[in-house]
Amino acid sequence: MRIWLLATTTALTTLFATAMATAATIAVVAPQTGPYALLGKQVFDGARAAAEASGHSIVELPESCEAGGNAKLAKQMIDAEAVAAVGFLCTETLSDILPGLAAANIPAITVGVRSRILMEDALREGWPLFRLAPAEGDEAQKMGEVILARWQAEPIAIIDDGTIYGRELASSVRQIIEAGGISPVFVDTYRPGQEQQVALVRRLQKAGATHVVVGGDRNDVAIVARDAGEENIPLNLLAGDTMRAPDRPVPLRQGVMAVALPDYAAIAPAADATALLRSRNIEPDGYVLPSYAAVQVVGQAVERAGTEVLPDAIPGTPFQTVLGPVALTERHELSDSPLRLQEWRDGRFVVADIPTE
Repeated sequence: MRIWLLATTTALTTLFATAMATAATIAVVAPQTGPYALLGKQVFDGARAAAEASGHSIVELPESCEAGGNAKLAKQMIDAEAVAAVGFLCTETLSDILPGLAAANIPAITVGVRSRILMEDALREGWPLFRLAPAEGDEAQKMGEVILARWQAEPIAIIDDGTIYGRELASSVRQIIEAGGISPVFVDTYRPGQEQQVALVRRLQKAGATHVVVGGDRNDVAIVARDAGEENIPLNLLAGDTMRAPDRPVPLRQGVMAVALPDYAAIAPAADATALLRSRNIEPDGYVLPSYAAVQVVGQAVERAGTEVLPDAIPGTPFQTVLGPVALTERHELSDSPLRLQEWRDGRFVVADIPTE
């Protein structure tokens, strides 16, 4: 009996020591006040749940989305002995602190910043920035792939709402499909935020367009779809990631398509985390599950790092996360874009297949 107790005690001590060796302090950086506070809460909720599930601890730090307002964050992370930092919804924050993080070998994993220029700067300067989100341009690229695969022989229109986002998305998609041999039959800018778009719908019909790419927000797309239906004008609509928004005040019609991030709460790898979050009255929307995954990536990177500095342990081998397997390339980007073609069916977006030859 004494031998069994000794063996058991030794095993438990070993397990405890192993757990302590791999436990880490992770900084979580997101807005706590201001217009992005709700999104910041999603980041903190997801990171807290992941840290609790994996035995890590977190230190929560406020993100200022103003240039020059985040310089002290790097020192706070170093003082807290954080091994990594996750979150980050604003380019300005990362621009302020990445040089300091590089000096301390503290990787930063953003769940929200898509700036391609920032990543190019980081790679050039040797800053340890990693992106657990689509990169700028991925949305247009994916939409172009969808059009070239599905709508090659269709009369296509491209419209945008005149915003920077809408214009750039529409222009990029147009360049991609024209390079693939498709010339739009109609290109225009519409006035956003209108109660009806009947005139636009009729102009699309007059131009002969049946398939429409929209650079605009969800409500404008919903109004165009509604008015086309009421006018008995068949239009197939495709928009971008802005479609991930509340289905109001005008509900989407069946069949509207979007290239957007999927509903991570509906996928199998997130089932346990989703159930736990909902038991705590936390809906796993927006950045909740990506932030959960970012903490998982850090935890697994700590385990695999060994004698390496942590940033060197992140690229390469996939991590198992609530988002499914996640791999980051040597350029610190996701190896596969998370954006998916989706179709609105029965009150929700469902992933649609892109035909292959």
